[in-house]
Amino acid sequence: MSSPREREAGEYIKKHKIVDLMDNLASMLFFYRPDRPRTFLIDQLEKLKISKYHQGNTPCLLNVANLDALFGILDPSNQGCITYGQYKEVLKTIGIKNFSTFPDGASEDRISQETFIREVTNGL
Repeated sequence: MSSPREREAGEYIKKHKIVDLMDNLASMLFFYRPDRPRTFLIDQLEKLKISKYHQGNTPCLLNVANLDALFGILDPSNQGCITYGQYKEVLKTIGIKNFSTFPDGASEDRISQETFIREVTNGL
């Protein structure tokens, strides 16, 4: 049985998505392997802070070029769209938990590259 203090700490961690933040920062460290990890982490946190107030680009493991390439893999015949099922599976696979369950094009089962990139970026 946990104490009130432990429950309060758990609620705080959940409310502020601390685990997700730490997972993201650790993943970025392993991906980029900067020479100065502390400086890199400080820069990433500053970018997060700025993006929160100015609708800027949030620091992210996947950039637009990566997302373009991923979309290309999902759309090998270059139709310019993927299915809603592909969209859902990719977002789940890359660890996005909160995403639009009805994005633009879902009713036609045709998710455009623009919608895909927007939704992945928002989710990350």
